[in-house]
Order: sequence, then structure tokens, then C-alpha cells
Amino acid sequence: MSFAATLGLVALIQIGMPRLFAAPDNSITAKVALWGGREIMTLTLASLVAGLATTPYAAFHFHRVTPYGVLANLAAMPVVSAVVMPAGMLGLLAMPFGLDGVFWWLMGVGIDWMIAVTEWVAALPGAIGRMAAFGIGPLIAASAGIVLLGMLRTPLRWSGAVVLLLATAWALLVPQPDVLISGDGHNVGVRGKDGRLHLMRSAKDAFLIKEWLAADADPRLPADAALAVGVSCDEAGCVAPMAGGAQVTLSLRPEALADDCARAALVVTARQAPSTCAAPVITLDRLRRQGALALRRSRDGFVVDAVKPRGFDRPWSPAVAGDAEDEPGLVRTPAAPRTVDATPAEADQQSED
Repeated sequence: MSFAATLGLVALIQIGMPRLFAAPDNSITAKVALWGGREIMTLTLASLVAGLATTPYAAFHFHRVTPYGVLANLAAMPVVSAVVMPAGMLGLLAMPFGLDGVFWWLMGVGIDWMIAVTEWVAALPGAIGRMAAFGIGPLIAASAGIVLLGMLRTPLRWSGAVVLLLATAWALLVPQPDVLISGDGHNVGVRGKDGRLHLMRSAKDAFLIKEWLAADADPRLPADAALAVGVSCDEAGCVAPMAGGAQVTLSLRPEALADDCARAALVVTARQAPSTCAAPVITLDRLRRQGALALRRSRDGFVVDAVKPRGFDRPWSPAVAGDAEDEPGLVRTPAAPRTVDATPAEADQQSED
């Protein structure tokens, strides 16, 4: 984010920022500068450009955009520059002599002002824009657009704006997962008919749920009762319907697997599912091997995105030997036909007198 902001500011200087620092021999420039117009304009443009340059990365990592960032900077940065930073430096210089108390107090006043500005801006309508997770592809495209805008010096640089617009459209069109499964199998999120996630849980993990909701651009809190709407649970497990009416089950006991395999579109369980299970099954063994999973419905079943796909090798997480094949997708298999015993009953075999 810092590199993007710096590149944006350098490009701003190249494009036309020096015009704001024209010599005061121009009467209009001098009059505007007397009222601080030049400084306000400089701060406004710098905040706007830096904020726009860092927006793709903030949206990718934090799933939020802040449309009022310029307003917050205009209200807070002058105090930071004129009060907080000088007071901090003077406090360090005065510390050996025991005269630093007044400077820390002054610095605290400036920080209190920053907090007040932050709370005021955050309370404005539409102050927080939520962005659903969109993957690495749109982020790379946005980065390419920022580099084109910042590095080129010919009119070709404006092609970067086109790339940024395409990256934005790409990010907005990325489909969201239909099922989310935590790495320990205790939490399963299912997208319902209302387009929002509904949770099946065998253990509470507020941090995980908070991250799932943020990545889904969902303002609800982890303790929101609406997260459990439509979910049915008992001692044997939980069931949640998907948008198309198909069911996802979280099986907690072996006796529930037979019924779940027959009627569910997806079964998540820590138990060993029977080999004749017609429904796709996510087991604890797969979760331990691949981590959390995100599933999207396909024509034949589900497409799986794993934290650690099979064969994916990292220096801090080396691939397992002999584990180079891709993990198969999840496809529902036809139920095995029931075998019918055609042997006549014993009573029918007896000849009549």
C-alpha cells in the first residue's frame, strides 16, 4: 500500500502538482496562497491520489473502501503535522532532562483530535463501503493499471485508467462461494435463497465467522441470530438448504450418515463415510490435508478452492511426497441400485395338496 501511494504521489507531481507552487508574482496565486488555498489543495489532491492508489489493496485485504478518506485527512493531517509530530520530537529531546511531560500531554491532545475526527467520519452515512473477496486476478490487473498510470510519461499512461476500470468490473463480477468449510470442520457456511451465508456450527469461532462475513461484504456480527435462520440442528448434526433447495449437512454421528448420503447434495463430517455414499463428502482427513475450503456449485457437483491444493509447494509448507495430483472435484454419484432377492418365499415353494 505504501509503494502504491508513493507511486501515485510521484505521478501527481509529474502531471501537474508544480503548478500549485507557482511563484507569488501572479496576483491570483498570491491571493489564494494568503488564504491557505494552495496548501489545502495540495493536501486534498495528495490525499485523494494516495487513497485511490491504495484502494485496491485495502479492498483485497480488508474488504472495505473508505470514500470519506480525503475528508478525514483534511481534518486530521494538519494537527498531525503541526502538533503531534513536533510534540513527539520535542518530548524525546526533553526526556533526559525530565521536562517531557508537557509535550506528551500536547501530543495526546492531538491524538484525541485524530480519534474524534475518525469517529465523526466513521459515523457519516456510507462511510464504510464493503467489498466481497475477489481473488488475486483483479488485484494484479489493478496493480498493472496503477503502474501504467504512474510510470509512463506519454499519453499512453491513460491506458492504465482503462485497465483499472476493467479490474474493478472484474472484481465486482467474481462469483461468491456457495459453501465455506473451516479447516477443523466445525463451522460450515451455506449460501441460502436470500444470497447470504447461513451457518452450521459444532463449535464457536467468532474470529473465523467475522472474517467470513467481511469477505462476503456482510455487515452482520458473528453473534447475529439471523446467521442460523433456516438451519436445523440436533444431536446427530445440522442441515442447511442452499439457494436451489439442495441441502448441505454437517454430520456429527455415524448413524446420521446413511440418511445424509441419500438426501444431501454435500456432506461434511469428521466420521468415515460409507463407500456407497452417493453425496460428495468432505472429511476431516481432507480438511487436515488442504485446510479450509470454498465450494462453488457446478453442473455436476462442486468446484473446490482449497487453502492448500494438492501439490502446492511452499518453503514453509512443503508438499507431501507423492501428493502431486490435483484433488478431484466433488461430484454426486448415482446411488447404487438396490439388489432385489428374486427367490420365492418358503411358503410359496410348498406344493399344494
